[in-house]
Amino acid sequence: MKVLVPIKRVIDYNVKVRVKSDGTGVDLNNVKMAINPFDEIAVEEAVRLKEAGTATEVVVVSIGPKASQEVLRTALAVGADRAIHLESDADLEPLAVAKCLKQVVADEQPQLVICGKQAIDDDSNQTGQMLAALLGWPQGTFASEVTPEGDAVKVTREIDGGLETLQLNLPAVVTSDLRLNEPRYASLPNIMKAKKKPLDSKPVADLGLDVAPRLKAVNYAPPAARKGGIKVENVAELIEKLRQEARVI
Repeated sequence: MKVLVPIKRVIDYNVKVRVKSDGTGVDLNNVKMAINPFDEIAVEEAVRLKEAGTATEVVVVSIGPKASQEVLRTALAVGADRAIHLESDADLEPLAVAKCLKQVVADEQPQLVICGKQAIDDDSNQTGQMLAALLGWPQGTFASEVTPEGDAVKVTREIDGGLETLQLNLPAVVTSDLRLNEPRYASLPNIMKAKKKPLDSKPVADLGLDVAPRLKAVNYAPPAARKGGIKVENVAELIEKLRQEARVI
């Protein structure tokens, strides 16, 4: 079974995001970038499937500027076998990304696609679902457990009332949640080996797809600063403030 894992280069989750002074976007100058955390979980799950003997090959793909090859090399160091880079300096929307991934799926013919459930930069939570729709494949979203069973895969997902288990006939698309696994760190020897693993790159324009943006960002603004807390003398004063000022009781 071949597993395809799309990954995205985003601002490292430990970095405080800064908005440009003119409100036209996020400041990326001298900012540490990394694999989207949910995509990192997806890579780990694919590598575990290979280590268990279920998957025969793990292919990672990223769409973005040339710097995206950094996160692809990281995924290769974790255990992926090959990498594909679709180069584009434009910020592609989820539908455009799904169209590109559909073309990659047509070329690679994987039996399973594991995506992160969402990217932490735009929080769209759309690409995996759109890809499944374009392919006409079954999908299991927000997966906390993935268990292959012959020509199918069982996906346990968290819902409001507890857990739901779905059985998907392969090929299928699965999106990973936080509790699916704990990603490993790439060791130094594996980082060195990753430099020799295949990484194919080609422009998105060569795919001949319509990836023109359909949305326009009007303005970016940081969240409002939190107000400082206060101390109260007793429970009666606390209740009074909750009733009169916060109006929550």
